[in-house]
Amino acid sequence: MIKRDGHTHTEFCPHGSGDKVEAMIEKAIGLGFTDYSITEHPPMPTAFEQEIANSKEEIATAALQWDQLDAYFKKAHEVKQKYSDQIRIHVGLEVDFLPGFEADTRALLREYGSQMDDGVLSLHFIPGVGGWRFIDFSAPDFEAGIWKHYGNFAAIQKAYYELIRESLFADLGVAKPTRLGHISLCQKFQHYFPEHETAIKGEARQQVSHLLQDIKVRKYQLDWNTAGLYKEYCKEAYPPLDIAKEAHSLGIELVYGSDAHSLADVGRGYDDIEKSL
Repeated sequence: MIKRDGHTHTEFCPHGSGDKVEAMIEKAIGLGFTDYSITEHPPMPTAFEQEIANSKEEIATAALQWDQLDAYFKKAHEVKQKYSDQIRIHVGLEVDFLPGFEADTRALLREYGSQMDDGVLSLHFIPGVGGWRFIDFSAPDFEAGIWKHYGNFAAIQKAYYELIRESLFADLGVAKPTRLGHISLCQKFQHYFPEHETAIKGEARQQVSHLLQDIKVRKYQLDWNTAGLYKEYCKEAYPPLDIAKEAHSLGIELVYGSDAHSLADVGRGYDDIEKSL
């Protein structure tokens, strides 16, 4: 039986805990995982960073620096070999979809794709106040940069899912990841706005259903990411159960992802979501 975590991070991640990847892998082995994907955030194009409205200090927390990328791959392949008799380690990246910068992403994947055997394609930025904004940095930042730009959650969801669909069809080369990461990340701060309707309903829910049909046709996987269960203002997996069930009914493969950034995160929520289907 395969027990897989398809989305994890390492001590290289600048917004992580600093916990060593060896300790995280050893915990996964102890929990009975047979497969473990290391999917670190690669550097972003400098030109894209210049279009992000957040501060330079905040932007620096998003991803590896360019001078860390080779070291990350070296470490990932070392632990893959080290633990090869105990667990299958898959090495890759959590690639950000950056509209308008597809050529940069193709170049990144062209250079490093030969070192990858797995990956996640995620969306962490959407247009907002002053330029591109993090969708998931903090609740106050979301309110100031995203909520104030769109005015309501329905408009945020519409913009977000338009970009998710665009990512699905984007030409990022042969090494493009074929698993979409946490496709309801726009809900991370939903309970920060208790007086407003924030659930995925109406037009946004229709967008999601159409997206799932496209995912089925493209034969992509979905990251069923438990990190949201433990976020103060989210309290649900990405995607939530109703969307996961619809995806499952269509035959889309849902791959558990702890999105672990610390030792404590490894394996969190696995049993709960496995039982829910």
